[in-house]
Amino acid sequence: MTDLWEAQREALGAFIREQRKQANLSLRQLAEMTSLSNPYLSQVERGLHQPSVRVLKAISDALNLSAETLLAQAGLIDAIATTGTAVPKPAEATKDTEDAIRADQRLSDEQKAALIAVYRSMLGSATAFKGTVLSETEET
Repeated sequence: MTDLWEAQREALGAFIREQRKQANLSLRQLAEMTSLSNPYLSQVERGLHQPSVRVLKAISDALNLSAETLLAQAGLIDAIATTGTAVPKPAEATKDTEDAIRADQRLSDEQKAALIAVYRSMLGSATAFKGTVLSETEET
C-alpha cells in the first residue's frame, strides 16, 4: 500500500465493517438501511471504492455514528479539529500506541488490525501534508 489514498480507503472500509459488526448488522441489512446496494457497500468495506459524503452520511446515520467520525476516517476533514486532540508525532509514540492496541485482550485480531490501519492512515494523512513520512512498524 504505497498510495496514501488507497490506505485511507482500506482503513475507512475496515472501520465501517467493524462498526457494522459491532451493531450486529449484516451487509444486506446495512444496505437496506442506507438505500445503497449490497455490492457497493461490500466494495466500500473492502476499500475498493471511496464513498461520497452523501454515502458516508447515510452510513453514519445507519450505524449511529457522527458524520464527522466517518468524514475524519475518510480523510475528508481534519481529525484534530474533530476530536480536539493532537496526533502523536514521534515514531516511538506510534510504536507504543500500536503495541498498546496489540496488547489489549478485549479486542479481536480483526479489531486490532482495523484500529492499527485507521491509526496509521490518520498519521499518514497528517504527515503527508507536512512532507514527512513515518516509518511503519511491522503488523502482527
